Amino acid sequence: MDDTFDVLTLTDEARNVVLDALAAEASPQDLALWVEVIGTQGSGYAYDLYFSETSQAPEGAAVGRDGEVTVVVPASSVDKLRGSRLEFSNNGGGGLVLVNPNQPAASEIHPGIPEEILALGVQGELAIRAQRVLDDEVNPSIASHGGRADLVALDEEAKIAYITMGGGCQGCSLSRMTLSQGIETALRAALPELSEVRDLTDHASGENPYYSHA
Repeated sequence: MDDTFDVLTLTDEARNVVLDALAAEASPQDLALWVEVIGTQGSGYAYDLYFSETSQAPEGAAVGRDGEVTVVVPASSVDKLRGSRLEFSNNGGGGLVLVNPNQPAASEIHPGIPEEILALGVQGELAIRAQRVLDDEVNPSIASHGGRADLVALDEEAKIAYITMGGGCQGCSLSRMTLSQGIETALRAALPELSEVRDLTDHASGENPYYSHA
């Protein structure tokens, strides 16, 4: 166990919160604070923090101590969390907040898009035209319920547009209709050369999602 743990540190307030929570657990001396990256959320990572036995740490996990708190970070999360700091925030009734200097790569945020397409950005001639349609025609019409659509990437060779929906469109039960009858129709009318419009939105996240993970 590393007593000079450099993957994750805790502020004094956060450490006290964790210790108080540990004290309420059965056999707290056997438990560690597990911190791992479970995906992405927006432009950052999504996390899971929980207590589990230190002895269950898998091979390759980083195990160390911050004061009186034992911390376990699974191997797949070590590089994504290195240099992070766990703080306590009074916002929203109070809670632990993970401040992470690391950001996911674009391919992690949008795994449905080939990396070489993401690398091209949205500066191509067709992409600029598609973005103009979204800005001038689509977004003003769906702004009334807080929604918006954004072009994430456009494969100029295969003529495939990748979009995400946010705000009132994310998780909305009508989002599929919004895509097929509104966004896709507008894009195809202005850009008949488009072969496909793909929605990459995670409709299971956001506020009051219509879809939910099993």
